[in-house]
Amino acid sequence: MMAKCPICRRNETVEQYKPFCSRRCADVDLQRWFSGSYAIPAEEAEIDEKDRGIE
Repeated sequence: MMAKCPICRRNETVEQYKPFCSRRCADVDLQRWFSGSYAIPAEEAEIDEKDRGIE
């Protein structure tokens, strides 16, 4: 069983564009990263004033 493209989910991956099936799907994925559609949630750490060098 061949892996499916994570963008269109219709076509099998192509070695040249792996893990995508085409340049178009690779570009769609890149655009999602640039636009902020993909994001890793992060928690803001509380910074103590001593940690920032302010006393």
